[in-house]
Amino acid sequence: KNINLKPGYTFVSKPILFMGLADFLVRSAYQMGKTPLLPIFAASLGASDSFVGLIISVSTLTGMIFKPVIGFLSDTWGRKSWLLVGTAFFTFMPFVYSFVDSTQTLFAVRLIHGFATAVYGPVSLAYVAERAGGKKGELLGWFGIAKTSGYVIGPLSAGLLLMYLNPKEVFTIIGLLSSAAFLPVLLLPENKLSTQNPKVFSLPKKFLSAIRSGAGSSVVWISGSLEGWVYMTVYAVKAFLPIYGIAEGFNVLQVGIFFAVQELVHAMMNPLGGRLGDKFGYLLTVVAGMVVIAGAISYIPSAKHLVTLLTTASVIGLAQALIFPSTLAMISIRFTGQGIATGMAISGSLKNAGKVAGPIIAGLLITMFDYEVT
Repeated sequence: KNINLKPGYTFVSKPILFMGLADFLVRSAYQMGKTPLLPIFAASLGASDSFVGLIISVSTLTGMIFKPVIGFLSDTWGRKSWLLVGTAFFTFMPFVYSFVDSTQTLFAVRLIHGFATAVYGPVSLAYVAERAGGKKGELLGWFGIAKTSGYVIGPLSAGLLLMYLNPKEVFTIIGLLSSAAFLPVLLLPENKLSTQNPKVFSLPKKFLSAIRSGAGSSVVWISGSLEGWVYMTVYAVKAFLPIYGIAEGFNVLQVGIFFAVQELVHAMMNPLGGRLGDKFGYLLTVVAGMVVIAGAISYIPSAKHLVTLLTTASVIGLAQALIFPSTLAMISIRFTGQGIATGMAISGSLKNAGKVAGPIIAGLLITMFDYEVT
């Protein structure tokens, strides 16, 4: 269990630490392959702006479809086996990029690669939430440090490696790094609430019942829609800032630093954001964060120097820290341990809809107008 050492302090148990380490390893590697590497790799294969957006977002389409199913199955059969499946996908798929020689093949590989995050997203969050006790917002915030630290190290590492290696060589390194996550996942104890063995023929009925329960919850729709709206803008930035930044005179390492700073601030402020949500209300904290992030993203075209660009990245990271621990806590409070992964997954599918829509809409707008208007 997580126990309070004294007022204001929280002890994080070994299972949450192991889960955080595994998530950190696979997310760091996965984000190395996402930005700035993936837009640059896609452009080098001849992808147009609109198709770059589609390639960036297609992996989240897989997650949007499969997250509710995986979340339900982990509620039914346990978390650990699915985390091993997700780790295997994170490890194997990066090696496939060495054989990619066209934008169509890259699109197909990204579609399959998205299954890894479809597994890790709802299952890891449910695992932590079940062990968080009465401080879900804060402990999910602490877990978010591991999650978002990968978003810090990934882009920065990719930007640095791209100075010396070609994209396919970087993808090979990503696969090797991902394999290290097997160790902490194997050390995880299974959550007691998750251990059931229902008959296979009863699963469709149970699945539909769980989906109806989640889809009928206003909390799921509010949380998922708010996250989806935020991710629509954040992923548009992830997709096109590398190309826009290079066109504006920044180098690939500086673009990587932008995303690293954004997620570093996000990681550092995540527990505080969760604590503010616990204290002042989750919805109020989320709305405040959305106002901040809207102002920061709209300022990006005015950030012509590295200092102002990185300041903008910091403000975006602060806004994320206000938003995401509170949206996750809203879901974990609404559902019991038996259905928490399904609830997380349905909300995650709405979030993934924003991830899919953001780069596609941005790509179309850039084609019609320009980067600054978009």
